[in-house]
Amino acid sequence: WCAGCGNGIVLHSIVRNIDQRSWKRENTVITTGIGCWGKADDYLNTNSFHGTHGRAPAFATGIKLANPDLHVIALVGDGDGITIGGNHLIHAARRNVNMTVIMVNNLNYGMTGGQYSGTTPKNALTKTSVYGHVENGFDVCRVVQAAGAPFVARGTVYDILQLDKLIGQALDHSGFSFVEVVSPCPTHYGHNNRISGAPAMLRWIKENTVSLNKSQFMTKEELRGKFITGVFENREQEDYSTVYQRIINNLREEEKA
Repeated sequence: WCAGCGNGIVLHSIVRNIDQRSWKRENTVITTGIGCWGKADDYLNTNSFHGTHGRAPAFATGIKLANPDLHVIALVGDGDGITIGGNHLIHAARRNVNMTVIMVNNLNYGMTGGQYSGTTPKNALTKTSVYGHVENGFDVCRVVQAAGAPFVARGTVYDILQLDKLIGQALDHSGFSFVEVVSPCPTHYGHNNRISGAPAMLRWIKENTVSLNKSQFMTKEELRGKFITGVFENREQEDYSTVYQRIINNLREEEKA
């Protein structure tokens, strides 16, 4: 990864949480797609599945349903997860399979040269919006929440203690869980938008981050361009496998009768 990239910070948080839960590599599976963050499985000594662009949640769904005893985590980027793979993400959230999706959002396509993605803010400069991006970026947490995910949260690589806590809550949650992590891309996004270097990008993320509690007392205008962090959804809901197994058991009972 490029110098100053936040991917390593997120990866360390995931590894710390796996270690704290004493998960074994034999029963842990990481699925990834294409992109900078898609290389994360190269650095993890677990079972892994490196698939096509945007499909990591779909592969994770199949793996978890085939073997419900596995711990399954899908790692996606903003280009991979909501731009190319948005359809897979919302249906995974709706379906509520017991797995975790962790999205690293660096606001552009990093690996292929810094083009705009589905989360690139309006007016931002990228390789494919040299005069300013004309579209509004997705609020991914709201999209996933609207799709029905029972656990949705956002953190940043600046606040590592909060990030550790959010990822831990997601891994412990029964059902589909989603964590978005705002991360710097100094090589492309920072360079194109005149935010020079990783320290400056981290300061920029800090200055534009607002806690969920504080955001409730701010106007829409005050929140424009801000990253709201915290837990947006945290509720209990029977996961897909539990519901499906109950249907099977009921059918078997009917056949016996």
